[in-house]
Amino acid sequence: MRPLPAEPPAFFHRGPSPLARLAFFGLLSIALLFADTRFRYLENVRLVATSVLYPLLRVVQVPAEALSYVGTYFSSQRELADDNAALKRLLVEQAPAVQGFARLQKDGAELKALLALRERYAAAATTVEVLYTGRDPFAQKVFVDKGADSGIVPGEAVIDVDGVVGQVTRVFPFMAEVTLVTDKDHAVPVKVVRTGVRSVLYGSGTGRLPELRFTAPNADVEVGDLLVTSGIDGTYPAGLAVARVVTLERDTGQMFARITTRPLAGVDRSMHLLVLGSAAALPPRPDEPAEADTTKKGGRSKSRRGG
Repeated sequence: MRPLPAEPPAFFHRGPSPLARLAFFGLLSIALLFADTRFRYLENVRLVATSVLYPLLRVVQVPAEALSYVGTYFSSQRELADDNAALKRLLVEQAPAVQGFARLQKDGAELKALLALRERYAAAATTVEVLYTGRDPFAQKVFVDKGADSGIVPGEAVIDVDGVVGQVTRVFPFMAEVTLVTDKDHAVPVKVVRTGVRSVLYGSGTGRLPELRFTAPNADVEVGDLLVTSGIDGTYPAGLAVARVVTLERDTGQMFARITTRPLAGVDRSMHLLVLGSAAALPPRPDEPAEADTTKKGGRSKSRRGG
């Protein structure tokens, strides 16, 4: 039996050759490219093809996008956690500075005001800082950071930017004790700015307001009057603000009026004070004559009268 031929008989050979078909479709492609580039004939065809193939494109892209999203999510969470931890550490490190900013700002304002006030008294003033309060809860005293080494002596006046704080009562080599105007053993000669009436302001102790004692009921004093130092004691310069009258009781049955005042200075809150030397006050009071001199002078007077 004869084998079948590998190729069909020549009778079934129809159509152009493969080379001719390649050349035809190549020329057709070039023509379509030229026509599309020149006249945009295939624009609608591309739009339809893109719309039809878009869902398939999205299905193919979903796995890669999901992996990318998961990786980005965990990376962002790690970065956020690291940033949060770094911010917490920074907050803890800066907490003392932030908490002390208000105090530093207040201290700076007080020092600036004290320096401006110090210029009024030239070299007769010394700036000091409060170290701590006294141990006795019933005594109104504070200790400052300068003493005999800075030329501070007992009896000098102590003020802040608002008014009189107290008086130096004891001096140590490197610190000094200041008795406040609210202490029960402290007194300040004052006068009423409105009328010029003179009186003495006495401290009343812990938790009580200072008082104007031994003031006549008919004295020209009113609630709200400003009290300043009179300067007659030779310790406090005249004109320093001391207190303001807050209550006034005129009882005709009593010998003196009951007048309470509120200190203007920060006696319980100021951290920076100014110590005024003796040169800032009036000249010192002259010494009282001795008893022997008084007796001798009296004897001479009698002898002269007798002669």
